Amino acid sequence: MLRTTTKIKVENISKFKTQLLKWAQQFKTAVWLDSNNYQQQHSNFDAVLAVDTISKIETNYTNAFQKLKEYQSNVNDYIFGYLSYDLKNDVEKLTSSNFDGLHFPDLFFFQPKKIFLIKGDTIEFKYLSYNQNEIDLDLEKINHFKTKILKPKAVILSGIEGQVKIKLRIHKDEYFQKLNAVLNHIHRGDIYEANFCQEFYSENTTISPVEVYQNLNEISKSPFATFLKLNDLFLLSASPERYLKKDTKIVISQPIKGTAKRAKNYSEDLKLIEKLTQNPKEIAENIMIVDLVRNDLSRFAIKGSVKVDELCKAYTFEQVHQLISTISCKVKRNLHPVDIIKNTFPMGSMTGAPKISAMKIIEELEETKRGLYSGAVGYFTPKGNFDFNVIIRSILYNASKKYISYSVGSAITAQSIPKKEYEECLLKAKAMKYVLLNSK
Repeated sequence: MLRTTTKIKVENISKFKTQLLKWAQQFKTAVWLDSNNYQQQHSNFDAVLAVDTISKIETNYTNAFQKLKEYQSNVNDYIFGYLSYDLKNDVEKLTSSNFDGLHFPDLFFFQPKKIFLIKGDTIEFKYLSYNQNEIDLDLEKINHFKTKILKPKAVILSGIEGQVKIKLRIHKDEYFQKLNAVLNHIHRGDIYEANFCQEFYSENTTISPVEVYQNLNEISKSPFATFLKLNDLFLLSASPERYLKKDTKIVISQPIKGTAKRAKNYSEDLKLIEKLTQNPKEIAENIMIVDLVRNDLSRFAIKGSVKVDELCKAYTFEQVHQLISTISCKVKRNLHPVDIIKNTFPMGSMTGAPKISAMKIIEELEETKRGLYSGAVGYFTPKGNFDFNVIIRSILYNASKKYISYSVGSAITAQSIPKKEYEECLLKAKAMKYVLLNSK
């Protein structure tokens, strides 16, 4: 479908981004993706906004990938949306029967009337039914919104608890019991690794999604931040992880496995990074998933093209250091983009190895249906390219049910110590907990 494109330059891009997100709240559906200027080799844009639905697909997991394939082919345009973790049930003979307090559809994509692509100080408008007066009117309304000065990131975890009361779906003693069950599976040889997750939640609670997202983003500055609005359902994400990207013939995956806390000063930070990159347990976690991803990509890659571009490289984020690997391959031009995703879904970093066995054990031991958590948000282009993140470090909110949820997990291997895995989960939960306890 033909879109008309125009570009403008903005003097204060940070202010404009804040105003743009507030302006987007008038629409029932909105997807905002922000790299926060994090230096990513594979990024196409600094930020993207898609709003105003022309068409959409919303479905449960049954035949979901085939339905998405047909929709993407027929629309032949930009589409934005998400894949929930429970689409695993469409890929394999699996089920999802755990508690679900959020009730997101398993899959949702929409074709937006209005797209804003931000790179540097330039805004590229891609509108359907374009006319310059419409853009001028939108710009006037966007610039009308006042920006809010956010709290400095240095205050993280120093605030006083507010109205939000956070509960644990799995309490500490039960967590240790479940982790020992995972370790028993590993020692028996059922699996090598499993990503075991737990939910923190709040009931009968109302928040301002935009303000909570802005505060979460301010203290996280993650490269795959997302604000998603689907009627009364919200995703507020500070994800640091890319799931999968296709750019013409090249497909890349960038799994994260291996975590260390940040220090208060630069010299101590360097020591923690060095310790992380030399930690056998953290390296083993990452390499197991790299092997899994290589196997997934080899299902459709041109023979001999799968390669590891970067192995266990340490990247630093606002709250943690992480080990990231980059695996790439080449694909034939006639391979459908949805088939590429189906052959790699769910991402190995959120399941374990072997993948199917790990997913069965996860379902048995976890207490909450993952839903959008550990799924992916992103977009397809008209040329069949795509880019998707991994939904971690995220707050999910059902405004009608007044239900708030955030989940965290860690990779369990034979070398795992339950106490340290629990501490890693709390470290990953820091930012979400802070912004919720300090929300108005």
